[in-house]
Amino acid sequence: MFAKKTYEQRRNKLSRQVKSGLLLFLSNGESPMNYAANTYRYRQDSTFLYFFGLSFPGLAAVIDVDEERQTVFGDDVGMEDIIWMGPQPSLKSRCAKVGIAATRPLVELSGVLQQAVRQGRKVHFLPPYRGENALWLEKLLGIRAGTVKDYASVEFVKAVVAQRALKNAEEVKEIESALTVSAAMYREAMAMAQPGIYEKEIAGWIEGIALAGGGQLAFPAIVTVHGETLHNHYHGNRLREGDLLLIDSGAETESGYASDITRTVPVGGRFDPVQRSVYEAVLDMQLTAITMIRPGVSYRDIHLKSAAVLVDRLKNLGLMKGSTAEAVAAGAHALFFPHGLGHMLGLDVHDMENLGEVHVGYDDKTRRSQQFGLAYLRLARKLEPGHVLTVEPGIYFIPALIDQWRNENRHAAFIRYDKVEKFRCFGGMRIEDDVLVTPRGCRVLGPPIPKATAEVEAAVGGG
Repeated sequence: MFAKKTYEQRRNKLSRQVKSGLLLFLSNGESPMNYAANTYRYRQDSTFLYFFGLSFPGLAAVIDVDEERQTVFGDDVGMEDIIWMGPQPSLKSRCAKVGIAATRPLVELSGVLQQAVRQGRKVHFLPPYRGENALWLEKLLGIRAGTVKDYASVEFVKAVVAQRALKNAEEVKEIESALTVSAAMYREAMAMAQPGIYEKEIAGWIEGIALAGGGQLAFPAIVTVHGETLHNHYHGNRLREGDLLLIDSGAETESGYASDITRTVPVGGRFDPVQRSVYEAVLDMQLTAITMIRPGVSYRDIHLKSAAVLVDRLKNLGLMKGSTAEAVAAGAHALFFPHGLGHMLGLDVHDMENLGEVHVGYDDKTRRSQQFGLAYLRLARKLEPGHVLTVEPGIYFIPALIDQWRNENRHAAFIRYDKVEKFRCFGGMRIEDDVLVTPRGCRVLGPPIPKATAEVEAAVGGG
């Protein structure tokens, strides 16, 4: 939790941006694993956390912009709760720490909103991503749960994005705290990448380190020898000498800020010559992208430059041919790099994705491409000081995709399918770091985590 002044400033700025009406915030509820009393670890809605700093369920908040009134709705715990949970601070005392003086019972929320509707006042709310909150909005506002997203306030969304997208020094410090934990996770994971170890053993250790750091994983960890599957959450494979192990994971601090790091390491500690060539191609893609990051540069242009580096590197390996610029313009590189270069990072690992990438990673001047691969770019807009983003290029050999493109003779002017066939069982590689856009350039956040070839091999060897 930040200082009271931080939350007050955030809410006051939001009121100035939206200008009129009521701003409605709903907290997340508990999420049962398999029955009501057995819940997943609680995670508050990130926007609620950003503006109110209260990380527990059973809350709603209303900012009445016209009346300049801010109220949190909720209930103090009863004796049954105290028996199971122990004594809890009062709602009023908790709210006082974040600059909220007015609290009311949760049951009164409906009446406040219904009165506003009768008066013809606008009730702004954000698109729900949990079914129970869609049902809650249906009950509060009379909008069918199935269509409630259609009535979400674009003005409210844009105002939230405008604030949350630019991280201040306090937030950067939190992200770097998460990265400190991530660095410990990766030191352990790299040292464990030895023949005979199961993926699940490494996944378990790194989650334990995240929990020991006071937070939790920012997202389910990817720990896999099948890096060609982009979001592979299966952890049942036993590592063999010569495998490539891709680890994509991140820690989340107690305050909710995330990190997101990927490394690809050779099981046993040595890249073979082909693995080394592909790995260094990915590293070249990433380092080239990072050198381009500065205010005013569009992330789409950086993505496309990274793709051009890929094409040049694969031409050297005999896998691609022809004009690099024409290959990238046609999207031929997406056979090997079918995702975007990165995304915003903050309180969410894909920051504010629930509010819509069209508002977060794009704007009125930057429209999403429909081209395969480029369409998956989550962040394309021009960069600003205070943006924190991931840089995560990769090279993948996906047998099903190779077969489809070859059967369709797609981009045959640029792809040497006979040569690509020899890489069917190669797998995939990705390297990812978290980067802050500064007024004059950028800064890679957090402690260094080995990524140069020799550093990675030494780390796997226990160095």
